[in-house]
Amino acid sequence: METSDRPVWRKSSRSDNNGGACVEVAVLDWSILVRDSKDRSGPTLRFEGRAWSIFLSGLKH
Repeated sequence: METSDRPVWRKSSRSDNNGGACVEVAVLDWSILVRDSKDRSGPTLRFEGRAWSIFLSGLKH
């Protein structure tokens, strides 16, 4: 994934455009940001790289 000091938000290619529950993810140099795609000005979660990897691994299992 590309890193940057400014968020570049991406939505999953598997998400639909029918108002479903989707999140967007942005990769920064030292962390991963996650937000609700329907509330872009709302709260943002920040994960450190290792915590994000553990989270994704848990989702896959």
